[in-house]
Amino acid sequence: MDLGYLEYYLIAVNLTGFLFFLLNHRLRAHKAGRRGESVSMITALLGGTLGILAAILLFDRKAEKDNMMQRVFVLCVFVIQTVAVLFIKGFHRDDINFAFWKLFYENKILSVYLVSVNLITLFAFGIDKFLAVRRRRRIRIVTLLGLSFLGGSIGGLVGMYAFRHKTKKDYFAFGIPLILMMQMALIFYVINL
Repeated sequence: MDLGYLEYYLIAVNLTGFLFFLLNHRLRAHKAGRRGESVSMITALLGGTLGILAAILLFDRKAEKDNMMQRVFVLCVFVIQTVAVLFIKGFHRDDINFAFWKLFYENKILSVYLVSVNLITLFAFGIDKFLAVRRRRRIRIVTLLGLSFLGGSIGGLVGMYAFRHKTKKDYFAFGIPLILMMQMALIFYVINL
């Protein structure tokens, strides 16, 4: 298999992303600050998300409030970049199609799943707001973001603003719209396979 410029670039930027994340992770362990996160985010935007995800899986599996936005960002950008690379490499139909409603009409199970997961996510945000007002044990951030990531991003977005809940947390205020954009890119790719 002969590698082209794109493949060499992706290998280099992903190795760089891996190393930047690892360096930032080590500096953060010594309380040296969070400047390296912006370098990792820029590296992710340049295509280094696979390297960063590998470093997260190997060295920093614990999800915390401090690293949640970076994880959401890297994961969403990874999926969007994967779709873009597949498009660039020609893994799509010749005629580009935007008829997403056809996908949902032809796949009733997918439609039922998406409606269900969005309702569950909406209710989860409502329940979490109710628990927050009562100062009781809450639904975990990872659970709310996970439901959004698994297809419930519209329910999460509606829940955030309908219940005025989590709108000031960047991993929700920016994360859920980013998850929605990622899901739209994925649906666009699926209808053009």
